[in-house]
Amino acid sequence: MRDFTIHLTHRPGELARVANALSRTCVNLKSITGLTIGNQAVLRLIPDDVEAARSALSDGNIAFEENEIVPVLLENRAGELADLAVKLSNVGVNLQAIYVIGLDGDLVELAVGVDDVKKAKKALA
Repeated sequence: MRDFTIHLTHRPGELARVANALSRTCVNLKSITGLTIGNQAVLRLIPDDVEAARSALSDGNIAFEENEIVPVLLENRAGELADLAVKLSNVGVNLQAIYVIGLDGDLVELAVGVDDVKKAKKALA
């Protein structure tokens, strides 16, 4: 699984520009998150089709970073996120992003962006 990080200027129309580029190639999103600080914005997304998303963003002259992310299935109860964070911390892995990508009864599916995918996969196995 891969995600895309897009740095934008915090102004009207920036999300529309990205969403339009993706929609032109029929890219659906599994998850998306965004944050603004001052006049800067960061958009992170998980597309259903990585190749099409990469092509759409490139064709739209939208700069992006692409990274592997780690899927994690947890019980939907208090303390599970804390356990995940401790496991990553114990092996020196920095968390860069976290997404909810699915809910099913008592389970929640997350995707985590980290600075060391190999270590994270081993710690969370």
